[in-house]
Amino acid sequence: MAFPTSVNDQITDAVTQANVKVLGDAPAIAMGNLFQATSQALSNAAHNATYAQQQTNITAQAATTAGVALLYALDTASTGKATKAILA
Repeated sequence: MAFPTSVNDQITDAVTQANVKVLGDAPAIAMGNLFQATSQALSNAAHNATYAQQQTNITAQAATTAGVALLYALDTASTGKATKAILA
């Protein structure tokens, strides 16, 4: 103690040690919070990328299905006539 006070020295020391512990733990807690926030942001990014891939695959499958349906919908006679004109 720097100077005598009317408070018991043990109480003063206990309060001082508690304050020092709080200040000593602050950097570790701050880093823990940073790591938690960073890991959550990265997991959200991975989830968004997976979702975007799924949506792209669904869109590509729909486009392929529409293209195949269009090919099957072409009239056989017109296809034969066009083929005859090309080969002639």
